[in-house]
Amino acid sequence: MRNTVAVALMLAATLGLAACDKKSEDKAQEANQHAEQAQQNMTEAQDKVNDAAKENAEAAKAQAESNEAAAKEAAQDAPAAESK
Repeated sequence: MRNTVAVALMLAATLGLAACDKKSEDKAQEANQHAEQAQQNMTEAQDKVNDAAKENAEAAKAQAESNEAAAKEAAQDAPAAESK
C-alpha cells in the first residue's frame, strides 16, 4: 500500500509540474518575437550609423570649403603685403 501511495504522489507531482511549465510552442513564439525586435533594433542602429556618416561627409565638405576660402584669402593678402 505504501508503494501505491508513493507512486500516486509522484504521478500527481509530475503532472502538476508539467502543467506549470511553459510549452515549447510558447517558448518558440517568444523567441521569434525577440528575434523580430532585435532585427528592428539593428535596422534602427544602421539608420543612425548612416545618418552619422552623412553628417560627417557634410562636415568634411564644409571644412574643405572653409580651408579653400582661407587659402584664397591668404593668397590675396600675400601680394598686398609684398607691395607695401
